[in-house]
Amino acid sequence: MSRIGVEGVLQRVSFGVFGVLGLVFIVGSIGVIAADPSTRAPAVLAGLLCVMALEIAWIRVGSVAHRSPAMSLPVLVVPALTPVLPDQAIIGVIMLGVFMALLAESRRLDVSVYSAGLAGTASLFYILIEWLLTLVAVGPVPAAGVASAGYVMFVLAVEVLRMRLIDAPSDRGGRPLISPLRLSLLIFVLATLAMASVYWADAGLPTPGIGRTALQTAGGTLLGSLVVALVAIVARTVLHMRRRLSGLVLGSSILSATRSGDSTADVAESLCEAVSVAVGVQSVALQAEPAATGQIGTRISFTDDDARFVVARRDLMDGAFTRVDRRAFEALAATAELVMQARRNLDGITARANTDALTGLPNYGAFQEALDTINSKRGEAEAIAVLFIDLDAFKHINDTHGHQAGDSVLQVVGQRMRQAVRPHDVVARVGGDEFVIILTRLSAVSEAVGLAETILAAATLPISLGEITLSPRLSIGLAFSALAETDVAELVLDADESMLVVKKARRRGTAAAASSIHISAHRSSQYKADVARAIDHDELDVAYQPIVSLVTGKIWAFEALLRYVDPEFGAISPPALVEQAKNLGRFDLLTRQIAVRAMAAAAEFRLAEPAIVCMAINVDADQIAQDRLGAFFEDLFLQHPGISLCLEFNERSAVRVSPSIRQQADRLRDLGILIALDDYGSDDSSVDSLVRVPMDILKIDRSLVDDLDDIRQREVLTALQGFGDNLEYSMIVEGVEDEAMADQLARLGIRSAQGFHFGVPQTFVETIARLDAFGAQAVRPARPDDPPRPTNTVRVDRRSAMTHHQ
Repeated sequence: MSRIGVEGVLQRVSFGVFGVLGLVFIVGSIGVIAADPSTRAPAVLAGLLCVMALEIAWIRVGSVAHRSPAMSLPVLVVPALTPVLPDQAIIGVIMLGVFMALLAESRRLDVSVYSAGLAGTASLFYILIEWLLTLVAVGPVPAAGVASAGYVMFVLAVEVLRMRLIDAPSDRGGRPLISPLRLSLLIFVLATLAMASVYWADAGLPTPGIGRTALQTAGGTLLGSLVVALVAIVARTVLHMRRRLSGLVLGSSILSATRSGDSTADVAESLCEAVSVAVGVQSVALQAEPAATGQIGTRISFTDDDARFVVARRDLMDGAFTRVDRRAFEALAATAELVMQARRNLDGITARANTDALTGLPNYGAFQEALDTINSKRGEAEAIAVLFIDLDAFKHINDTHGHQAGDSVLQVVGQRMRQAVRPHDVVARVGGDEFVIILTRLSAVSEAVGLAETILAAATLPISLGEITLSPRLSIGLAFSALAETDVAELVLDADESMLVVKKARRRGTAAAASSIHISAHRSSQYKADVARAIDHDELDVAYQPIVSLVTGKIWAFEALLRYVDPEFGAISPPALVEQAKNLGRFDLLTRQIAVRAMAAAAEFRLAEPAIVCMAINVDADQIAQDRLGAFFEDLFLQHPGISLCLEFNERSAVRVSPSIRQQADRLRDLGILIALDDYGSDDSSVDSLVRVPMDILKIDRSLVDDLDDIRQREVLTALQGFGDNLEYSMIVEGVEDEAMADQLARLGIRSAQGFHFGVPQTFVETIARLDAFGAQAVRPARPDDPPRPTNTVRVDRRSAMTHHQ
């Protein structure tokens, strides 16, 4: 049977059983009251008020909101009403009070009947335990404590059984359904209050002395329980307001982070994620039908012809949606609509700015952006090629047949080239008679040449323009790149120069004039050999950047960063080195070299300054697998007692972490190795990573702190710090450039930071010299011979899996 079917059966059964119990006990209590209305009626009214307050002041016994049971404590009225009412009447008062409170809050009869029946049955279980204990000569005070624990366990057992039967959503990010700490604290508090109430009723507080009536005893005890309930309600309301504010800020940030290229499904997913964070729900979904009873929903239009309902659902025992919930929900839905409209408007403007008006092809700016993206994100075995194409004798066409004919030729040639390439290739017009094509997903030069010949054959077919027929002629220069380029502009330059070779050959009438394609002898092969030699001979360098405590003003860790200057090519960017290492099958070897050198350096740093206790090393998440570097990291950690090894996962590699990698991360954490999630807030970031990736440290990308005068950035940082405190991970903010920025972060409650303000990455010798001279001081005094500190406009690339720095 489906979850919905099981839930429906349970609702009908529980409604019938608990409905009958409620009628029996409530009607019975009315008869008891009628026997002595002057004494019992005021006590019943006070008891009802107290029960309603205690029901509203429910407490969660799990650490994950809306994924774990919640519990209220109306049983506290039992000791208070015992001097005035018999047990069956007390149970009737509890059931009636719970029913009235939930009916007013949720306006759902089934929820109210179920909750009232559960509270009444659990209270009956409390009374039964208390009676059995008195039979074996246990005093009333300790009996109340034991009965309180029995009450909690009874309610918890019924709720867990119900959640299992209806197959309630159980994704809690690896945390248990019930928090042992919360459960123990709840039992302790309830037992203490129940024993205090029993003692209170027996000792006569708050109306001591001879002549005290049973009604006075009940009133005083109920007053104490009511005060407890009101304090709990106020505290929970304040906490929920703070969470709601943080959730709205984070939810709005999630929606604002959608990119212009995101599909409607991507924005819908972001909206569901934002609602889940901001409102607090069990599940959110887009559907064609409006919200059902007990749910909240609103109609949202992603496009003019795509209108659906976004619907949020909570467990029936998890508190009804309030008016504030509905307003927050509708505000986020409206924000999503505005985001989609803004994206459509921006897409239109961007398309016009990046499109050649005559041919409809991408222009030079769009071509440059596409080439940079393709080069930086291509796979390990993926080659690319650039074709620089010139339409020969175009000026003659314009002078002879007019500019309209020339425009028509450009349009036809551009359209033919676009039809000749594959869907993932890029064709652009970059000048008057010049085109550029990016061929992607290549495996060899021969494949690129074959595609270029296909394009040439299609584009040079005769073109009929009215009474005239023109046969266009093209000169094509081809530059092939087997590996990611450090400077992709050189690839375009090589293709341009190769195209000029064809044109010069034609003008000179040489033997090469018969060919329209010339292939550049690009230098990727030599570059590949140089990087392989540097890794094989362990010639790459490591620099170290401090991580400091904003609380103590001391350095407590360093991050190891890759550096290499090639004798011929000069300084090679860390991302290019890492990408080349992956292509060469030497990535794990490179990681081993850096890790060994970094931990050895950390041991020396600790000898110079005992405050240094941690070394951070950047890795891809998959590298920690046991069959790759998992065992190596364990051995390396054990070789350096007193030094914490921190493995930083970059956001891109952590987007899709497999269950086996999560298990391995937990294993390493159990051994004492720290796991950090790096670059959170960059383009590849996802809120999902906060709960999917097992971690001890969250490192905030500089893009989230580049303008702390913006209240939105400050609120996001505060919200993330709060989530860190709740989810038990530390937070480090990267990109701290000056003292004012550090002070502002400290005022926001940020406890650790990293950036040029505390020191640029330095060699091992320079770092030792700094520690010898200034100790663990976070900011060393400036000296006249210091090199100029990098400014905010100069950023070293940090997007590699092995080389993240500021």
